Amino acid sequence: MRSTFSGIEISKRALFTQQEALNTTGHNVANANTRGYSRQVVNMVAAKPTEALGLQRSTVPGQMGQGVEFTSITRVRENFLDSQFYNENKSSGEWNIRQDTLDKLEAIINEPSDTGVRQVIQNFWNAWQELSKAPDNLTARAVVKESALAMADAFNHTSKQLSDLTSDLTDNIRVKSTYINSTTQQVAALNNEIYRIEGFGNNANDLRDQRNVLLDDLSKTVNITVQEDANGYRVSMGGQVLVDGFNVASTVTPESLEGSFGGDLASGEVYGMIYSRDKLVASYRNEIDTMVKTMVEGDIKITLPVGSVLPEGTVVGSKTFSGSIADRTLQDTDTKEITVKGFNGLHKLGYVLDNGKAAVGSDFFISDGATLSAATLKVNPIIENDVSKIAASLRTYVDPADNVEKVVRGNNDMSLLIAGLRDKPFSFDPTGSGAVVLKDGTIDEFFRAVVGQLGVQGQEAQRQATNQQVLVEQVEARRQSVSGVSMDEEMANMIKFQHAYNAAARAMTSYDEILDKVINSMGIVGR
Repeated sequence: MRSTFSGIEISKRALFTQQEALNTTGHNVANANTRGYSRQVVNMVAAKPTEALGLQRSTVPGQMGQGVEFTSITRVRENFLDSQFYNENKSSGEWNIRQDTLDKLEAIINEPSDTGVRQVIQNFWNAWQELSKAPDNLTARAVVKESALAMADAFNHTSKQLSDLTSDLTDNIRVKSTYINSTTQQVAALNNEIYRIEGFGNNANDLRDQRNVLLDDLSKTVNITVQEDANGYRVSMGGQVLVDGFNVASTVTPESLEGSFGGDLASGEVYGMIYSRDKLVASYRNEIDTMVKTMVEGDIKITLPVGSVLPEGTVVGSKTFSGSIADRTLQDTDTKEITVKGFNGLHKLGYVLDNGKAAVGSDFFISDGATLSAATLKVNPIIENDVSKIAASLRTYVDPADNVEKVVRGNNDMSLLIAGLRDKPFSFDPTGSGAVVLKDGTIDEFFRAVVGQLGVQGQEAQRQATNQQVLVEQVEARRQSVSGVSMDEEMANMIKFQHAYNAAARAMTSYDEILDKVINSMGIVGR
């Protein structure tokens, strides 16, 4: 027969099991808003039944149940969804960085606007157009100088902003490398702690959630793959192992990340930073530098007006002009098209405003450094300090009073030619390298092409970032549908476990009353 006290043991087991189920439900509810938390469940099983005592066989039909027990508390998690999340999150991180960089580039270029570089260039050409109306007017010359200074300053400022953006991206790569190392150390430490706890037969559910949160964040920074073995997670970036069980297999540096670009480092925020710095920002710096260098020094064909008095030694076509004014004057029968070295080359064909001997113009723009670029462009101090050194004339004469060759002060041929440069096509890529957005065109057309390219790239980055965010959110929604805490479900479970606990308590009370009857009320007849 059954033990008289077996019912109490069954009730006790039920009480303990349902109480643990209630505690776990409360833990789920408390962490409903905890990032990365996976809901936990109590796994209940029927206790091992026993056979009634007998000499040869059980004297009671069937086995005697011993109630309920819980074997473990596990978290509900699907590793496949974690892998999907890592894959989508890395692309999201990369495109977010690209979009952010292109947004900053658009702010730096600041086009279309009335205050951007394009407007400053137009003001420069307009100043030369106004100078052509009064080439000997010092005020008009001062306007040309100031517009030139403004243009040089605009290019300098734009280049500095691009340089600052490059430095910011470099600093961010350094910060991210520190973050990656810190995260891998934490993952390795959690691997060790989880191994220790689960070695005693328990499930380290909350520590596993903490580890997954770290990997969620790391997956946005660099492309990672995660494998689980006996010692915990093995985390790799491409073919480079970052965490191997209890140990950090390798640390990263900004230099090692840059060396892994396009190889082990194939996506993520760091990839986006390196790509943005070395591809996007560097490309637009090259575009602006090319525009400046081409405008100032690039080959351009100019048609000189008949009657121009060319400086000594000027070669036009196959003819070299030298000697007297008459010998250096361009005739109708001469070749009129000449190739000059950009703005500076054309300016050096003209004559400055000088009461003394006729003098040709000098370089209008010079480089404040080894090579000419947007960063080093500056107005020649000779012109900045003396506006009479601006060459606006192409005619000279011999003054009969002193027999000295002097400039024709009212001639505007040079100022007209320079003003016309705005409509002249330049060759921005004479070698055909394809490194710039436009091979041939005017300065304005080239800058418009740069702005157009930036706009298209910005739209594409925004589209890709938006699409990737949608994919990340979809995978996260699926993860939450599996691992997330549903308050409705937890409330229903709480009621279910509460009733089960109350029933077990009532059963315990019933057994207590039965035993009281047996112990205190039986065998007292006839006393």
